[in-house]
Amino acid sequence: MLKVAVLGHGTVGSGVYEVFEKNAAQIAHTVGEPVEVKYVLDLRAFPELHYADKFVTDFEIIEKDPEILAVAEVMGGVGAAYAFSKRCLRAGKSVCTSNKELVAAHGEELLAIAKEHNVNYLFEASVGGGIPLIRPMIQCLAANQLQEICGILNGTTNYILTEMIRNGVSFDDALAEAQRRGYAEKDPTADIEGHDACRKICILADLAFGDKIDPEQVSCEGITQITLEDVAAARRMGYAIKLVGRAKRTEAGKVYACVAPHLIPETNPLASVEGVFNGIQVTGDMVGEVMFYGRGAGKHATASAVVADMMDALLHREKRRPIEWGNGAQELLLPLDDLVSAWYVRGEVDDALARCKTEGAAITIPMTVAERNAKLPHAEGAMRVL
Repeated sequence: MLKVAVLGHGTVGSGVYEVFEKNAAQIAHTVGEPVEVKYVLDLRAFPELHYADKFVTDFEIIEKDPEILAVAEVMGGVGAAYAFSKRCLRAGKSVCTSNKELVAAHGEELLAIAKEHNVNYLFEASVGGGIPLIRPMIQCLAANQLQEICGILNGTTNYILTEMIRNGVSFDDALAEAQRRGYAEKDPTADIEGHDACRKICILADLAFGDKIDPEQVSCEGITQITLEDVAAARRMGYAIKLVGRAKRTEAGKVYACVAPHLIPETNPLASVEGVFNGIQVTGDMVGEVMFYGRGAGKHATASAVVADMMDALLHREKRRPIEWGNGAQELLLPLDDLVSAWYVRGEVDDALARCKTEGAAITIPMTVAERNAKLPHAEGAMRVL
């Protein structure tokens, strides 16, 4: 019997326990022997649960138990989760997490500690919820030089934009409905301002390009300024507005990265990704474009990815998964102002645009940010066109 522990009993943590319990036979068959959740760490008591006896409030019980081989860190944040993850790895226990904030901020350090102690630090659930994405990138696409990652990485904002596009609902009303349905937190800032998507695109860029991309240095714009006027104009021109995370390698090996609303042609598969679903396109030099699609969040979808990582860690407890990236010393990130893009703008224009081919409000010539500002000094609602 292999023993594991769960740090945190919130939405995902309770889901992790349920997956282990419901699919125990399948997990045992895959791993080669039964797996038991020996402890669940939480400061709260859950006397009504049939596994109430498994709860502990003292982390050291887990840390010092030699039977515990793998731990699910589903606490969130970068406080206790960061400290406990390091201590587990140093105690010879693999750690599997859905914590994108922690992975984006300290992933390279935790991977280095895991390597030093010959254990695994795995984080499939940190991007895309239950969508298989990270493992295919580092294994199935390993023969490729990855050139670009582009996708819808946040289900909350995608739900809001879908309501605006499909039903003509205002941003404020769509956000309120997302909160009512449990898609958005009481404080939705991380979602609607793009911070959640930014952490995720940085993790994918770290993996794809081999060095840390600091979320604090990535241009990040949310959807709070999108209006129904923008949505209607985009539809007339054959586009859909989506909050997109992008990371693109240049020929020189440097990287552009950003999170921002984009106009996506209706012919692009990303334009049809609706509701709380995510869609991510990964481009390799040999394979071309590969698309990943599915539920980007949710209790059981995310928990299934965490448990799959724990199973992988147990299967590779003698020989760890070789995942790592640098500490940012390569300084891969380029200023986004230099990236040439087509733009959508809304606002007053003058005769300076007479020489530009236009379609409604869509400027079809490529421009940098500086060129856009010079040619369109009164522009509002500016968005890149994918």
